[in-house]
Amino acid sequence: MEEKSSNSEDSCCLMGSCCSKFKDPKFILLVLGIILLAGIIIISLVRERIVNPMQNQVTIYGQGKVSYQPDEANVTLGVQVDRVWSAEGALQQLNEKMTRVIAAEKALGVQEEDIKTESYNLYPQYDYKDGVSSLAGYNANQNLIIKVRDVQKNSEMVGKIISAASGVGVNQIQGVSFSPSNLNDIKQEARLKAIADAKSKAPAMFQASGVRAGKILGWYENNFQSPDVPVSNYGIGGAEGLGGAKTATNPQVPSGTQEITIEIGLNYEVK
Repeated sequence: MEEKSSNSEDSCCLMGSCCSKFKDPKFILLVLGIILLAGIIIISLVRERIVNPMQNQVTIYGQGKVSYQPDEANVTLGVQVDRVWSAEGALQQLNEKMTRVIAAEKALGVQEEDIKTESYNLYPQYDYKDGVSSLAGYNANQNLIIKVRDVQKNSEMVGKIISAASGVGVNQIQGVSFSPSNLNDIKQEARLKAIADAKSKAPAMFQASGVRAGKILGWYENNFQSPDVPVSNYGIGGAEGLGGAKTATNPQVPSGTQEITIEIGLNYEVK
């Protein structure tokens, strides 16, 4: 009987030890922390499924092409003066030549708002001999961008602008680029053609793959615009111009027909 009493007392002691452990504030905080962390993980997983549901998707591509004839041109030309004895002298020579260039372009009917400066620079020129540099003068240059409108109606205007400028001092022709004045409308037309092309491909592709198409979930586009027509290094001009001749034949700069291509990718839900 005494042994049974002793075992009962030991059991009560063990239970008391366990009860005291559960009442320990540190233990309670640890359990609450584990429960809180588990709750956060569960909520995050549920939210991810609700906000960003996983869906099977496939992208069908289509292209839209639109041909056009540019009706605007930008002619980039300039004047370079080198090794002038002073900075003031370099700017004076540059300004005198550019004044003649602008006057010659206006005489052809170019409006003042269609002539803008692209760059204007002045910098020293140094000569190096035996590891020693010495100032050799100053260089200056200015580039103009001249917009030509209605080039299809006046196809010779670009050539006249280049010829007139070279005759009064221009010694740099950077290039000519052509573009349509209604570029946004042309892009929209190509975009709609690309969407229609992608939709026309979808039924056969889904049938061949053995799945059903769901709704369109989104789309994106890539633009592939034909490059500009480059024109550069014309060997023409007046005595101070490109070629050294007093007069020059107008260069031929055809705009041709260009093309804009837009690719659209439609993202379909797969069922």
